[in-house]
Amino acid sequence: MHWLPSIALFLSTILVMEGVAYVAHRWVMHGWGWFLHESHHRDRTGMFELNDLYAVIFAIPSFVLLLGGVQLGWWPGFTWIGAGVAAYGAIYFGFHDVIVHRRVPHRYVPRSGYMKRIIQAHRLHHAVQGKHGTVSFGFLYAPKAEVLKAELKKNRVDA
Repeated sequence: MHWLPSIALFLSTILVMEGVAYVAHRWVMHGWGWFLHESHHRDRTGMFELNDLYAVIFAIPSFVLLLGGVQLGWWPGFTWIGAGVAAYGAIYFGFHDVIVHRRVPHRYVPRSGYMKRIIQAHRLHHAVQGKHGTVSFGFLYAPKAEVLKAELKKNRVDA
């Protein structure tokens, strides 16, 4: 496969994964999959939480696509799609687990407006303890804090 479509497929997969992550977070993790995700909305007592199983679940399609594209002779584009899914997972881990939740110690202080906005949006997501009424389900994109705060306030009134 030529390098230009390969890179385009890889990058577009990362973008599409933001939509997949939003849908999974909003309607699976905060829906029927809450039994795993609930641990993420509670104080962690050890290094791991039950919610970490979602990383394994999302890694399976990436692994299968990479294996099929590299070893099993499937369409070569599957390699780049699998790599894009894996890259999104790495970006997610770096942002969510390392920067926001500090599961790995670091001294990083966000200075850019984008990083401040995305971190604040995730913190507002955790402002609600239960699975209902929360806001901001994406990981790489988030509405402005004022919009999210208004939505949180509306959710409290509607509850």
